[in-house]
Amino acid sequence: MNEFVIDKKMMRRAFSRAATGYDASAVLQREVCTRMLERLDYIRMQPQRLLDAGSGTGWGGRQLAEKYPAAQVVSLDIAIGMLQTAQSRASWWQKLFGGARQLPVCADVEALPLASDSLELVWSNLALQWCNDLPATFVELNRVLKVDGLLMFSTFGPDTLKELRQAFSGVDAHTHLSRFADMHDIGDMLMQAGFAEPVMDMEYLTLTYDDVRGVLQDLKAIGAHNATAGRSQGLMGKSAWARLLENYEKLRRDGKLPATYEVVYGHAWKPAPRVTREGAAIIKTSFKL
Repeated sequence: MNEFVIDKKMMRRAFSRAATGYDASAVLQREVCTRMLERLDYIRMQPQRLLDAGSGTGWGGRQLAEKYPAAQVVSLDIAIGMLQTAQSRASWWQKLFGGARQLPVCADVEALPLASDSLELVWSNLALQWCNDLPATFVELNRVLKVDGLLMFSTFGPDTLKELRQAFSGVDAHTHLSRFADMHDIGDMLMQAGFAEPVMDMEYLTLTYDDVRGVLQDLKAIGAHNATAGRSQGLMGKSAWARLLENYEKLRRDGKLPATYEVVYGHAWKPAPRVTREGAAIIKTSFKL
């Protein structure tokens, strides 16, 4: 068994429980979302139907709805609690005038209950790191996009929470954090999934805390529990906790404990197929009469 496989049932429960208080702690998630929205300003498109994959409490989806007022926004999340919170926070005018354009769907991004070739834009902010099979997920996202449709996403890279990972090293034999894919590997996955012209880049964002409890409480508040198969099934013992604190304290800088996130951004287009469904090659030609 792969000890880093995500337990989707546990993940779903954790995010549902965290839904009502999520926005108060999701500072990083909102900042990354804002930076992604700025990138859309440079892309000319007017999608009629778009997917917010891993929509959470709906903040990003509402920004997309304002940016593309004619589009239907499919808000998809694995946690029903997140979708319920998003619905409860919709303003009265959105409920009255925008209900038909907002379509909540409770499902896993790894198995989309959506028709092939049905979307012009797939958007995903910090959700793909919860997928167990990222290459297959990109194939699925490609499937639901129309030709010339755009995939834009953010996810976490390998250096995410490197300080916490280092502090946990040697504490016990359990897994405490998920593994994250490298930016270059993600670019290769996009090409193998059938996308064209992938553009990848990354940046480091660092949050600072007074103590280790603050780091862990923030992760808990947004539902980012340790859901790996190799996690401990019980509470951490006093000696293990003491070693964790001692290890993290060695990383204190300027009176604060850092928590670094490697944020990976990517976008790619779905090109026209090179073969028909029957397997015949499609060859583009041009001529003048």
